[in-house]
Amino acid sequence: MSSFLSTLSPYLPPHEGLLPKWLLFISIISIGNSIQAYSTLQYTSRVYSENPSLTPHQSTPLAPHSTATPLQGRTFGTWTLIQSLVRLYAAYNISNERFFELGFLTYAVAFCHFMAEWMVFRTAKWGGPMAVPVFVSTGTLVWMWLQWGFYVQ
Repeated sequence: MSSFLSTLSPYLPPHEGLLPKWLLFISIISIGNSIQAYSTLQYTSRVYSENPSLTPHQSTPLAPHSTATPLQGRTFGTWTLIQSLVRLYAAYNISNERFFELGFLTYAVAFCHFMAEWMVFRTAKWGGPMAVPVFVSTGTLVWMWLQWGFYVQ
């Protein structure tokens, strides 16, 4: 186990604390999420699974109870990839005020998007698939806000 960590260590962000490593971890997970959004609607349709006006002919065979379409899935995948890359840069440049701000803003945009889809547009319902991005974005926003002075001098 220690040899694995020593092999991995040179590739981790060179800053103190766990926040840069968390940003890197979430970036890697999000890149995987982008890939799956391009390859299947299975997970995207679990988040965007509510629409009171959806009729059976409006759903797709890939997502029978969802308004998610292949185009929307790919768009979501592209959006997630862009946010992942910004977060990746923020992880390795966390002491740079502009990178820190950009990373912070990606979580703010994600939080606002998911809250709007749930509470305003009603295209998402609360549950596991929705809770994960909301908790990650909220927790990371609070963590970054609290750690601003530690990383940005």
